[in-house]
Amino acid sequence: MVSTSSLPIDLAAAIPTATVEVPATWVGIEHTNLEGADALVCLLLDRIDAAVLARAPKLRVIANCAVGYDNIDLDAATRAGVCVTNTPDVLTEATAELAFALMFAAARHIAEGDRLVRSRQWQGWRLDQLIGIQLAGKTLGVIGYGRIGQAVARRAGAFGMRVISASRDPREVDRVFAEADVVTLHCPLTPATRHLVNAARLATMKPTAILVNTARGGCVDDAALVAALERGQIFAAALDVFANEPEIDARFYDCPRLVLAPHIGSATTEARIQMARLCAEAVSDVLAGRRPAHLVNGEVWRG
Repeated sequence: MVSTSSLPIDLAAAIPTATVEVPATWVGIEHTNLEGADALVCLLLDRIDAAVLARAPKLRVIANCAVGYDNIDLDAATRAGVCVTNTPDVLTEATAELAFALMFAAARHIAEGDRLVRSRQWQGWRLDQLIGIQLAGKTLGVIGYGRIGQAVARRAGAFGMRVISASRDPREVDRVFAEADVVTLHCPLTPATRHLVNAARLATMKPTAILVNTARGGCVDDAALVAALERGQIFAAALDVFANEPEIDARFYDCPRLVLAPHIGSATTEARIQMARLCAEAVSDVLAGRRPAHLVNGEVWRG
């Protein structure tokens, strides 16, 4: 078994029946020797396509240390007879917490306030300083009402927020953008959700509205978002994910009222340990001839 990165558990101890090769840090799939590997643990940074699979003739399972798996060509893996697993559930609470943190950061100018204080230019309390938006009593629109979306909705209830949601129906998505004071994305990246946030939907949002994305960067049309923020078409936005990570659209750096986070939705000790454990369990199961719990291409299983 090989991994493209170190993990917060001892993989060798977790999978005692396998010979485990783990680098000291992330090296990337292009620098990982797959020739004799029957199992691979990878990160969402690793793009697994047919060319990569051709380098791994003995591969039986890819354990993706993420809930999303848009970094993997699922059809190619299935054709190659390779099981693909992910790590759902265990990062739900961590990501929901970050989504709310980003809402507050955008609504209350937290990043701007931090920069102001650190600049040593702050001159004290002012009546009109960094005026934000109160979330209590507002409408939260959740795009993608799965585990994470529902966890965010539960938290919204504690703040007295009304929750509306949409998953696949484009008309429902349109309604959420038009009615919500905060729109938060928790949908997978698919052909249907690519650029789900576009100029047309941004134009229907309230000028006091906030957009939060902790899903996938490709769900947002970067140019349309920058234009909406620069024109004051919406109040603010907060992004934890980007279309071409780790590259960032250069327009984001100087864009007003935009909070940027470095893809830390699942970055809690608790979540990352559980994610690593699920990967180890998936590898152990497949190598032992057991169907793994979180198999995303079920049609490949012949066990």
